[in-house]
Amino acid sequence: MKQNKVLSLLGLAIRGHNLVSGEFQTENAVKSGDAMLVILAEDASANTKKLFQNKGSYYGVPVYVYGTKESLGGAIGKELRSSLAVCDAGLAQAVIKALEYEGAGQVNGGSEHGENEST
Repeated sequence: MKQNKVLSLLGLAIRGHNLVSGEFQTENAVKSGDAMLVILAEDASANTKKLFQNKGSYYGVPVYVYGTKESLGGAIGKELRSSLAVCDAGLAQAVIKALEYEGAGQVNGGSEHGENEST
């Protein structure tokens, strides 16, 4: 079985206490400025995706859609998880690099703290 680098890095992040999971904790990490990256499950609800796309754009946090709730939860040793936030800059860059290598696209621009290009 081929090892998935993205999921391995997420497992490393949770063991190093550099990752939060679940909608409430992920949203709090984004609002507090702790989140460097948000990952949403492909099968997350449309409301959850929209919430984090909007929060990511406003707070300047990149948001990616990758994997399923089951695969994200399994990678961090938990049940189903639709949202994760990586809270370490170095790990976030490594995960982004792995996500882009696997072809996952960013769903928002991650503009800096409230600077909306369309305004």
